[in-house]
Order: sequence, then C-alpha cells, then structure tokens
Amino acid sequence: MELIDAAAAAERLGIKQATLYAYVSRGVLRRRHGEDGRRSLFDAAEVEELARKGRPRRPPGASELVIESRITRLGADRPYYRGRDAIELAREESFETVAEWLWGGLPPLPGEPGQPDAWASDPDGVAAARRALPGGLSPLENLQVITTVLGATDTLRFHLDPASVAATGARLISGLVDALPQAAPATLAGGTVAERLWSRLCPAEPEPALLKALETALVLLADHELAASTLAARVAASAKADPYAVVLTGLGVLSGPLHGGASYGAERLLNEIQDPAQASRLIADRLRRGERIPGYGHTVYKHGDARGEALLALVEAAAPGHPRVEAALAVRKETVRRRLPAANIDFALAALTTVAGMIPAAGEAIFAVARTAGWLAHAMEEYGRRTLLRPRAVYTGP
Repeated sequence: MELIDAAAAAERLGIKQATLYAYVSRGVLRRRHGEDGRRSLFDAAEVEELARKGRPRRPPGASELVIESRITRLGADRPYYRGRDAIELAREESFETVAEWLWGGLPPLPGEPGQPDAWASDPDGVAAARRALPGGLSPLENLQVITTVLGATDTLRFHLDPASVAATGARLISGLVDALPQAAPATLAGGTVAERLWSRLCPAEPEPALLKALETALVLLADHELAASTLAARVAASAKADPYAVVLTGLGVLSGPLHGGASYGAERLLNEIQDPAQASRLIADRLRRGERIPGYGHTVYKHGDARGEALLALVEAAAPGHPRVEAALAVRKETVRRRLPAANIDFALAALTTVAGMIPAAGEAIFAVARTAGWLAHAMEEYGRRTLLRPRAVYTGP
C-alpha cells in the first residue's frame, strides 16, 4: 500500500486540507497515522478512486487552458492511458501496442489476413529523408528534417479520419526511426521500433535488459496529457493541419530545455561525474550559480515521478555497478540530503542513454519518437471536432 501525506492527498483532490479532514469525519476517506502518531497519511489508491468518482479537482490556474480529452489522466505520480496504468503497460506491452491503444485500437495489428505490416516505413520517403540530412545535426534536429521530408512525400497525409491517421502514425514513427543515421550494424533493421531505434542511437549491440529499458522509456513517454508540446500539437490539429505538420509542431516545442531537452542536461551532468564523490561538489556549484538540477522536480508530480523510478530501477538492475549508474545514485543521494525535488523521468532517461553508451542527446530522440504517438492521439480528437482552439489574451498594453 502506498501512503501519501495530507498535503499530497488534498492537492490530488483539488481541495483544502480542511476539506480533506471533513471527508475523514464524514467517512469518505480513511486516515492513518504515521509512526510518530501525529502525521496523517492516506492510501494513495483510495484517494485516486475518490478523484475518479468526480470529486472536485483544483481549479485551473491562471496560465492553464482546460480541454476535455479521453486519452490520458494524470494520477498522483503517474499517467493512465485510457484508464490503464502506464507503468503496468510498460511492463506488459510493446510500444507499438501502447501506441495503438492510445489511438483507440488502430491500425490493424501486423499479420492480420490481407493487411500489410502496419509498422513498416515508406522506403521512398525514408530514402528521400536520408538524402536531405545535412550532417552534423543532433538526433532531434534530424527528426525535424525527416518529418518534413516524410510529409512532403506522403500523398495520404491529408486523410484525417481516425483509421487513416492511425495508419499514418505507424508509418510516420517507423519512418522517423528508419531514416535516422545508422549508429550500429544494420542487423536490427526490420525489428521492433525499440530495436531499430537502438541501432540508430547506440554503436554497441543491445543487451536484452537495456533494450527492455528502452522499450519501457518509449511507453512511459508516449503521452502526458496537455504537456506544452501536446497543447501546441492540438492547436495545429484543430486548424486541420495534417499529421506531419502536427508532429513537426510538437517537435519544435519539445526541443526546449524545460521539456524534451531536459534529459540532455541530465546526461551532461552524469558524464561530468567521473567519481561518485564528485556529485556533492557539482550539485553545490550548480545551486550556487542559481541553476536547476537537470532531471529533478516536476510541475505535476510534486512528490515524485513514478515513471522515473520505474525506469531507473530497470537501468540499475541491467547494469549494477556501472560508473554512470553509480553517478546517478550519487546524484540522487545528494539531492535527497539537500531536500531538493525528486528525480523525474528525464533523469532516468539520461541514466539509460549514458549507461548504454548512446550518442549525445539520444534521450531527446527517444522522447520525440515516443511522444509522437501521443501527439497523434490528441490530433485525432481535434480532427473530430469542428472548432478551432483559440485562446484569448488579457490585454495589458497602453
């Protein structure tokens, strides 16, 4: 049983702590006591169930736009994809299956009678995209070029019905991966999305446990409600921009250091630590300069990101004693000692890419390929509506 304190329970329900204790007195919630006998604790699952029954959430903040969606719900420490725990999905399902779940069960699974491989890329589009890559770009910058070229060569991109968008999504994600420059021998070409992506980001052959960690990362990053890039993608889709334009919009926002680029900062931090004893000084230096610790803290999960914990545990189990694992554990220990915010999935993603020996900024590409599935799920919702997302500004000028 996972127990959370009164502040976390009240925040999840969108109520004041006084209202929380009123729930206790009315028998709506059961309170438990901490070891000291004074601290009030609550069953996280019971709080989640109460939230699902329609108890009031906190009202939107001044900078928040509320959009109804049936895709992802954010729990106390993790997302739920169409009602299913994302961490459990990552344990049990492939990235392709989860993407199809986000898209409402489409496209047809590979191997069905009369159906081609739904997750095959378009050879002509991939060849054109490879020719267009100028060289010297980061993986995320390569993906932006690839998306543009794949869109320009896909004559089916303007079909916006759900089945067509889902089929385009599978073809697009496969094309994004297959068009990336090869980092490892091409023996994995034609495999799963995770296998093919590994060969584009890592020069070494994959160890099964680390390949599973990569697949887990893809699932856990596939969607996260209305993150900044997803909101931008939805705005594009509400204007009926085609799926490639939607993904290109998302990629532009994702590149920011406060979003998908956060793992690159964490990656550089881990690579700086040659000895775990250095972690304390490096963190102190960053704090002294007024910098954030990359991969720590989250705007939604104030008490810890379970996605990051699950992914980091897989990486640690796959490579016990690895220098980058030891560096990650040293950073986590130091942040706990300083009572800094908890690690998030960006930090765990950086641990994966550095332990695996992937090319620089590989985490950004993993994030982008994964989130493409979510962007297109949200685009499908917008394509089914007739209204344009058009926020209004509060004018404060002369």
